[in-house]
Amino acid sequence: MRIPVRVAFLTAAVALAVSTAACSNSERDAPASASTQSAPVVPAGGRQCTVDDITVSGPVGQKPTINIPADCSPPSQLVEKDLAGGTGPAVKPGDHVEVNYDLVSWSDRTEQDSSWQGGTAKPLSVDNIGQAKLIAGWNEGLIGAKQGGRRLLVVPPGKGYPNGSGPIKPGETLVFVIDVVKTGR
Repeated sequence: MRIPVRVAFLTAAVALAVSTAACSNSERDAPASASTQSAPVVPAGGRQCTVDDITVSGPVGQKPTINIPADCSPPSQLVEKDLAGGTGPAVKPGDHVEVNYDLVSWSDRTEQDSSWQGGTAKPLSVDNIGQAKLIAGWNEGLIGAKQGGRRLLVVPPGKGYPNGSGPIKPGETLVFVIDVVKTGR
């Protein structure tokens, strides 16, 4: 089920619950207003995933395997985790970076893009990280990653492609594993 459909369903459910509560003799007060943006939609009986629920295998420098659990919903905020600490300098705003990456979409758990096409790494070069012409999730999530390290980023739709792009559906949460090959000015 796509996010907009989930939001519409949740909005209808909240409206029904509020109107039913207003007509009942219950002494419980119904909330004055409900915000569908602040309440994450989770699978029935489920919970919101943490970055630790996602597993990544494979060494730095080689294409990773990303496993996203099916029993929880995606995080609603940008989350990051260093899977392997690098020994080089940390990425700072304004730096030039070269990275290898693998991208998997949360909803269908399929790879959408990778710099490891054909098994050979072809690093992506990015200038002015922090303000680069990239998704906000990368501009924010790569700051502090160390050269030689591997970072997991889970990017919510608002910091990715909220309206979709190419094979990425609107409202999609993106899961990236990024190896920082080089950073500096």
